[in-house]
Amino acid sequence: MGAFLFLTFYMQETLGYSPIQSGLAFIPMAGGLVVSAAITTSRVLPRTGPRPLVAPGMLLSAVGMVLFTQLGTDATFVTDLLPGELIAGAGLGLVLAPAMNIATLGVRAEDAGVASAMVNTMQQIGGSIGTALLSTLAASAASGFAVANQASANALAEAAVHGYTTAFWWSAGIFAAGALVSGLLLRGPAPQLEPGAEPAAVPAAI
Repeated sequence: MGAFLFLTFYMQETLGYSPIQSGLAFIPMAGGLVVSAAITTSRVLPRTGPRPLVAPGMLLSAVGMVLFTQLGTDATFVTDLLPGELIAGAGLGLVLAPAMNIATLGVRAEDAGVASAMVNTMQQIGGSIGTALLSTLAASAASGFAVANQASANALAEAAVHGYTTAFWWSAGIFAAGALVSGLLLRGPAPQLEPGAEPAAVPAAI
C-alpha cells in the first residue's frame, strides 16, 4: 500500500503525470502481481507449501523497493520505473496469494467467512499502520532535506523525492525482515487438508 501511495505521489507531483497516466503506469506492476499469483497458487503452492514462495517473494519486493530508491527528479518510465514495478509486482504476487490461501486453508465451511474476514481485516490494519508510519518518515526526511538546502523550487522537488526514496528504503527493510520471519516460521512441506475441511479460495482482489 505504501509503495502505491508514494509512487503515485512521485508520478503526479514530480514527473507531472495525470491521474490517468499514473493509473496506466501501474499496469505492469499489477500485471506482474496477477501473473505470479495465478501461477504460484494453482501450480506451485500445492507442491511446495508457502515458505519457498513467500520468503523469496518478500526478497523480490525488497529488490523492487531498492530500485525505487534510485529515482530522481527527471526519471523516465521505461528505464527507471518499469524494472522496479515488474520485480515488485512479481514479488507481491508470490506473497499475497499464498499467504491468503494458507491463512484460510483447512478452515471448516461454517468458519470460512469469519476466517477470511479476519485475514482481510488484519491486512487492511497492517497496511494502514505501515502507510502511516512511512508517511511520517517520508515527511520528516523531506522536511530535513528542505531545511538543509536552499528553499528553491528545485530544492523543494528534490526534498519531496528524498522523502519518497526514504520511504522506499524503509519498505525494503520491512520486506527483508518479512522474508526472514517467513523463512523461519512458515512450514516447508505442501499443506494437507484434514477430512471435512474446505480448500482455500483465492480472493477476488488477487
